[in-house]
Amino acid sequence: MVAPVADGRLSVQGRTWLMRRPDETAALAISQHFGLSEIAGLLLAARGVAHEDVQAFIDPKLRHFLPDPSHLKDMDKSAARLADAILEGEEIGIIGDYDVDGATSSALMARYLRHFAKMAKIIIPDRLGEGYGASSESFARLAGDGCQLVLTLDNGTTAFAPLADAAEAGQDVIVVDHHLAEERLPPAFGVINPNRGDQVSPLGHLAAVGVTFVLLVAVNRELRRRRPDMALPDPMQWLDLVALGTICDVVPLLGLNRAFVRQGLKILERDPLPGIRALAATARIEKLSEAWHLGFALGPRINACSRMGGGDLGLQLLLCEDAAEAESIALQLDGMNQERQSVERAILAAAQEATAPQVAAGRRVLLVAGQGWHAGVIGIVASRLVELHARPVFVVAVDSEGLGKGSARSVPGFDVGAAVIAARQQGLLLKGGGHAMAAGLTVMADQLPALADFFESEATALAAAGGLVRPPLEIDAAISTAGVTGELALDLERLAPYGPGHPEPRFTLTDARIVERREVGTGHMACTLVGTVRGRVKAIAFRCKETPLGEILARADGPLRLAGRIRADRWNGQLRAQFEIEDAMPTA
Repeated sequence: MVAPVADGRLSVQGRTWLMRRPDETAALAISQHFGLSEIAGLLLAARGVAHEDVQAFIDPKLRHFLPDPSHLKDMDKSAARLADAILEGEEIGIIGDYDVDGATSSALMARYLRHFAKMAKIIIPDRLGEGYGASSESFARLAGDGCQLVLTLDNGTTAFAPLADAAEAGQDVIVVDHHLAEERLPPAFGVINPNRGDQVSPLGHLAAVGVTFVLLVAVNRELRRRRPDMALPDPMQWLDLVALGTICDVVPLLGLNRAFVRQGLKILERDPLPGIRALAATARIEKLSEAWHLGFALGPRINACSRMGGGDLGLQLLLCEDAAEAESIALQLDGMNQERQSVERAILAAAQEATAPQVAAGRRVLLVAGQGWHAGVIGIVASRLVELHARPVFVVAVDSEGLGKGSARSVPGFDVGAAVIAARQQGLLLKGGGHAMAAGLTVMADQLPALADFFESEATALAAAGGLVRPPLEIDAAISTAGVTGELALDLERLAPYGPGHPEPRFTLTDARIVERREVGTGHMACTLVGTVRGRVKAIAFRCKETPLGEILARADGPLRLAGRIRADRWNGQLRAQFEIEDAMPTA
């Protein structure tokens, strides 16, 4: 249950706040039985975690959530085909995606094949020159290398023409993917995808690296059946790769995904791969122990190589075994990430200017395009605009020949992947696909006005049916400034990992007054908060400059009601709490 906060008034960001209302009896029972704090019990009860599921939730193991791989269509025959190739010494090709999910999927499969002294031929398409997904040229290159079996990892579900060419050339292609499928499937030997239309599966929330892991479980089972005495690798040793891809693809951290991340973080904390250790060093992270380390420190650096034209450096890093080589690659990726940040800031400024008239006109979907924009950063720019405007955003980079490469990010209620597929079926796009919250597309510049109108009509129809509204900010609990302590921050860490499906708890401070404030970094504001009775808390609001939130934080001299997260702040051996401000409203 939820109830409006502050009589339903709008915040400075134009959003309503809703307070979760848990069953207090159930919350108390959870706290007492599992030795959790009162607030942890309230959080679990409010999120619908049943008493009998609490232990698996706070300490998730794969055995709790991993179903029989055979329930996935085409799994058994695909596992048998891959087992054939391993036993018969066939050349095996891989076509991965250029993002972290694709890189970790490819690295996971390649490391598995290495155990059998098989060095897979891997192609990672160039984001800028080739775009997303498998191509006929990629299949032809692998055929030239003798690969009659090809795995497409994190792509392939909508690659109809390339897979038809591969089939005609006699190649067996196994698609391992999680993206939204159309009614028909491509002509592949097998399509393993929990989100294909004819599939019923509890694994629809997996990233591609998770689906790849399930395939390896099935292959091990098949090899064990055929050769009981054969030494087989344990895929569990690579759960660090699975955790990295899962976090960076922003899939729901529920069920099996939660187990992947929790168990993968244990490996990362204890003994990370050489490449991951080197990359963490460039981010000045001594110990990889939290999900945000993967999503906000490692992921952007791995992605930077594809965004800035660095080829498959990210994959090379994940496959690297030599510490010196890993350090060299990690430094290159860190440099590319710094370049990416500079380019991103310039394009974001231009895109914000272009969205202003659309926002003023009340458009439900924003579409902006720019001649010469760097196609490698438009997805990040789209995400930033969604944060600012809380509505679906399409950002398109147009080249000198009028060809546009676009990225889309969405909000709950608008399935951007389905919208892109519908636009492609209407002939408005050259190609495109994705899932509910993110998608990619290729379009001719002269089609952009019609494309914008198409997406707007889709959103208008949804709004008329009550399916597209500005999402409220859900609050887990109200707390005083004095209650923001290091002990509470540690208690919240016990309920991690957080992400989609299990968001990090959000609190409202009911008695906050700003006594110190200063701009830090690029558009961030650091504050010191005090309460009406006692309590003094460090706080920060990220990327708030020139936003309504930044304006009120800069000038407010009276009490505020603030919404945000509580994080542990460890410095020089001391533990404190920091409040990360997301929204605000005056108390009166």
